[in-house]
Amino acid sequence: VRLVESGGGSVQAGGSLRLSCAASEYKYSIFCWGWFRQAPGKRREGVAAIGSDGGTSYAESAKGRFTVSRDNANNTLYLQMNSLKPEDTAMYYCAAQDRPPCARWLERGPDPDFGYWGRGTQVTVSS
Repeated sequence: VRLVESGGGSVQAGGSLRLSCAASEYKYSIFCWGWFRQAPGKRREGVAAIGSDGGTSYAESAKGRFTVSRDNANNTLYLQMNSLKPEDTAMYYCAAQDRPPCARWLERGPDPDFGYWGRGTQVTVSS
């Protein structure tokens, strides 16, 4: 599976960004699909994920501000980010897994054998 992110950039606090992740070169359906982020000097954290059934999960920091969605027809994942804060500054990575289960996926991350990562897109929020 090849994942290519786009849509990152620099915004002021309170602004919005929409990230996209285009998937290609996969044989099976994407069961778990989502966004992780990593700021300098910090551990990677799950942000938002969506399953093949449309069920979503969010980190507490993202609830109420971020919305994850997927367009299966166009093989694209989105992350709409509103009310951005300086602490949202990080490299955002798209990740996917082509086998179930997706339970606790934001905590565990993609399965090492069945998971895939994009190269990331930078989001910078200034105060």
